[in-house]
Amino acid sequence: MRKDEIKRYVLEHLVDESVLPSTVLETAITVPTDNTFELKRLEIEMNKEIRLKEMEREMQKEKEEREMQMQKEKEEREMQREKEEREERERREEKAREHEFRLKQLELGVIKGSDPKIGLDTGGFDVSKHVKFVPKFQEDNVEKFFNHFEKLGEQLKWPRDKWSILIQSNFTGKAQEVYSALSIEDSMDYDKVKRAILQAYELVPEAYRQKFRKYRKADTQTYVEFAYQKERHFDRWCASKKVSTFDTLRQLMLVEEFKRCVNDDIKTHLEEY
Repeated sequence: MRKDEIKRYVLEHLVDESVLPSTVLETAITVPTDNTFELKRLEIEMNKEIRLKEMEREMQKEKEEREMQMQKEKEEREMQREKEEREERERREEKAREHEFRLKQLELGVIKGSDPKIGLDTGGFDVSKHVKFVPKFQEDNVEKFFNHFEKLGEQLKWPRDKWSILIQSNFTGKAQEVYSALSIEDSMDYDKVKRAILQAYELVPEAYRQKFRKYRKADTQTYVEFAYQKERHFDRWCASKKVSTFDTLRQLMLVEEFKRCVNDDIKTHLEEY
């Protein structure tokens, strides 16, 4: 029998014997002590803490699973991209070898096309003596390279129909790949060669964006020259993104600002898509 019950039994007996007044029974009702309330509160807090910990573990587990899935998808995309790049590189290399072989055939006079424009009849112009004057190709400033080459061509009075032969000797990187991918006829046309290469470099808007953002005034530049070059970089960036209205310009600025504010994983994901 519990202590409280024994106590009440004794009190009832004493009341029956008229030793104590009946009011004693009313005050003898057992109420929880402060310790009882405290224990109950601690039990509730503990259960709450346990539930929170379980929720945190579940959320952490879900987060890790999402990150693992994203990492797996990223690796799969990377592997697929590497595979496609490797296959594309192999195709370009094969095409470049074929193109080089056909050019050599043309130089040796093996191929006699019906079109008089197709062929390397120098007409007294020795390409080998002039090729050393062709400026070095600059992938970071393609327009400047073409402008420099054209000025030299005019000053040295190079026959325009030999420009494509001269200029291709210094191509590197993407320009070399683009040139190799052209047909024989197009590769002999300087304007088509220039247009194809400029278009290829315009297909990478990020390069123009970085040029615009990172361009700084040189000590030898006037402020007018600097402003002009800065404006040109901005125009090239906008042109590569096909920005022609206020709405498209607004979208361009907002997307750039958004990418600046997110972590690298999200930024990479956005750039991939």
